Amino acid sequence: MARLAIFTERYTIRSAVELTALTNFRLAAFELGHELDFVFKNELKYLAQYDAVLIRSLTDPLNTSYVVARWAELMGKRVLDTSEAIRVCCDKVNMYRRLQLANVPLPETRFLDEKAVTTSEAAALFEQLGAPLVLKAPNSSFSAYVDKATTPEEFVRVGKRFLRRADRIVVQQYLPSAFDWRVITLHGKVLAVVEYRFALDRWKVMQRGGEGEAAVTRGIPRDEAPAKLIDVALAASNAISNSLHGVDLKEIDGEFTVIEVNDNPTIAATEEDQANPEIYTEVVRYLAEGPSALAHLVG
Repeated sequence: MARLAIFTERYTIRSAVELTALTNFRLAAFELGHELDFVFKNELKYLAQYDAVLIRSLTDPLNTSYVVARWAELMGKRVLDTSEAIRVCCDKVNMYRRLQLANVPLPETRFLDEKAVTTSEAAALFEQLGAPLVLKAPNSSFSAYVDKATTPEEFVRVGKRFLRRADRIVVQQYLPSAFDWRVITLHGKVLAVVEYRFALDRWKVMQRGGEGEAAVTRGIPRDEAPAKLIDVALAASNAISNSLHGVDLKEIDGEFTVIEVNDNPTIAATEEDQANPEIYTEVVRYLAEGPSALAHLVG
């Protein structure tokens, strides 16, 4: 029997589907004969009593979640997400450079410092990559500080705003689509596949439509997902780390392009678990037993 902990914070539990997902992890642990407790910030001194830790709070090298990951690793405990995954995925420049080194298909991507965010540079980029262009601050999550620019003046305005958060920004070719693929992986194995279908006339998952409608999540059974999708997603995930990842991809004419690799991917009840409800059991088994527990999965 293993003693497992989920580190979370009260602001993380914003909806019934998130709370239900946390409960599902706990039920999965009980059914496998393990103990699982929720641990909050004011209870960190008790983490030494547990064998492994699952982090289900906002990750950032400046947040408590990173302290939890490093502490667990130093104590020899298994932890998701790992400190490496947090460091890499919370710095998009680092993340995209790793993907480039691994020859993972990406949109055309540039990294600009403050000196390069000018109308003349923007005009040259529009000429090279087309319009609009997508600008990203390297340290953002949930599509915050991700925006489009269609003119050099707008490019500079958005870029300067993002540079208040960091010394570089990411600029990418815009790839229009009706939905994003999300492949959730763990230690090089596929846990779940979903489509995030955007609200009408929107281009980001977190954007609501004109009538307030949200994006729609559609689960895809793992064995029905396109083989090329799985191959590209695993290549991207493996280029980052062996942790828990959510790989976002676009499909254009049957080809798959990686938009981002996320640490700490959303796992919400009735959403990411639609086609693969065993995702909770797989994560718990990994925490309790290690990578061998995932040997039966695709990867």
